[in-house]
Amino acid sequence: MKYNRVLTIAGSDSGGGAGIQADIKTISACGCYAASAITAITVQNTLGVKAVHPIPVEIIEQQIEAVIEDVGVDAVKIGMLHSAEVVCGVAKTLAKFEVKNIVLDPVMVSTSGHRLIEESAVNMLVAKLMPMARVITPNIPEAEILLGGVKLEHQSELPDAARILAGKIGTSVLLKAGHLTEEKLVDIFYDIENKCFYELPSVRVYTKNTHGTGCTMSSAFASFLAKGLSLHEAAAEAKKYINNAIVAGADYEIGHGFGPVKHFFDLWND
Repeated sequence: MKYNRVLTIAGSDSGGGAGIQADIKTISACGCYAASAITAITVQNTLGVKAVHPIPVEIIEQQIEAVIEDVGVDAVKIGMLHSAEVVCGVAKTLAKFEVKNIVLDPVMVSTSGHRLIEESAVNMLVAKLMPMARVITPNIPEAEILLGGVKLEHQSELPDAARILAGKIGTSVLLKAGHLTEEKLVDIFYDIENKCFYELPSVRVYTKNTHGTGCTMSSAFASFLAKGLSLHEAAAEAKKYINNAIVAGADYEIGHGFGPVKHFFDLWND
């Protein structure tokens, strides 16, 4: 018997709601084996990010190599990469192993507004790493940055934005609608491999427990790709998973700020 293996390359969240911690919970909940390469240690809780301690690039590269050479990978999720040097190191290492099924979540700003990536790293992400990904999963503020400052304020603007972004980078795009104000949220998935749009609808859940939703959704996407689902099937299952996790965790009280989603809603409930 063999596990479906997912490697997450991301930062550590000491509060447990986002980053590596959310990724490992999600990958496990979605029925896969989680391995990790930590890119940075954040001093963080539900109230926000207080400090970021970067891990040396060579240590990040060695973590990736150690996992792939021994455990192997069926999919890779990439989260916070804080500098251009880290982006280059991750791209170089993954290229050496010809890794497929890369899901890249372009983490740039935390929920509390803390900048998590250096300006120079954004250009390097677009030039070096994003073209290696099978799919990227930006939220609206991240998509606006990647599109050169274009403002996205209405649901109707998202399909064109996803298609343009996909054409610019050369990869499929899951554009998340959570920052809009409509009651009905429709994430847009543009599958560049088949030139198809897919709408992924959900109803807005009013809760402060939304910390780590981006990390969680991208990790779920990678997990379903690792299990052999097609791109649009994996997108749909990832959307279903994150929506269920938000709904299940909506009424919990943890910390004094933005709480986490409930990753193991299928395993235990109160």
